[in-house]
Amino acid sequence: MSDVYDIVIIGGGPAGLTAGIYAARSRMNTLLLEKIACGGQILTADVVENFPGFPCGAKGEELAGLMLKQAERFGLVISTREVRKISLKQGQKDPFTLEDAEGDKIRAMSVIVATGASWNALKVPGEEALAGRGVSYCATCDGPLFKGKDIIVVGGGDTALGDAIYLTRFANKVTVVHRRDALRATRILQERAFANKKIEFCLQSVVTEILGKNKVEGIKVKNTATSGEKQIKADGVFVLIGLSPNSGMFKGMLKLDEQGYIVSGDDMSTSVEGIFACGDVRSKPLRQVVTAAGEGATAAISAQHYVEHIKGTEYK
Repeated sequence: MSDVYDIVIIGGGPAGLTAGIYAARSRMNTLLLEKIACGGQILTADVVENFPGFPCGAKGEELAGLMLKQAERFGLVISTREVRKISLKQGQKDPFTLEDAEGDKIRAMSVIVATGASWNALKVPGEEALAGRGVSYCATCDGPLFKGKDIIVVGGGDTALGDAIYLTRFANKVTVVHRRDALRATRILQERAFANKKIEFCLQSVVTEILGKNKVEGIKVKNTATSGEKQIKADGVFVLIGLSPNSGMFKGMLKLDEQGYIVSGDDMSTSVEGIFACGDVRSKPLRQVVTAAGEGATAAISAQHYVEHIKGTEYK
């Protein structure tokens, strides 16, 4: 690997891959580090139907694969490594030092953070013990395992309702449990869900326990208005209640908002010169594949200009 990279991208989701496409295409010496597999959240999406250029939608895995193939076509170097630590520059012309889980070090003149966000857990009794035994956080990963079964979807946003609709392909019945008296999902998804005869709703309710010994057998819910409790039998529970940013490594280094998302400007620059942030880890109003891609492109161009400026190689 190179002694000092122009740009190191941390994270291989849509934001990171797009940043890689733009950086590699601009002939910047670029390395992308992804700890698991490139694609990020879209790897778990059955169909992505709101990304431009795919009028009939695209399988999440397919879209991720096309992005990866395009990045590699321009010569982007990708390594399966987890970054654990970043040491800041001593001077503007000095590199950042990144340390991976094995203790190996990588040096870079600029860094693009595209670490994304992770699904939230309910943190109720039975959830952790039954994870993988009926408790799931990925409908497209595990949905086919519940053919003819009764399942629960916890959540009321776009992901929860979209996945509830998807799960009706396999399940006998899907019960959507949401803590409020109204759903938060977009109107079109609500219309589809309400029209689906396989979907039932348990609103103003929170899950207090996931029941079962060796596998999920049901849930216990509490009504937020009456405090009444009841049990719902089910063979599976899909927890889809939002995201938390993968920004722990940057606490105390970069400016974060109250939820822990990285604060960055329109050019994706963070509070530390030379470090840029894009995608779901960034503080912003909308988290979609299309916004992640746009931010990845912006971050790459901003990083390119930054590196060229400190090297004195800017095009004039």
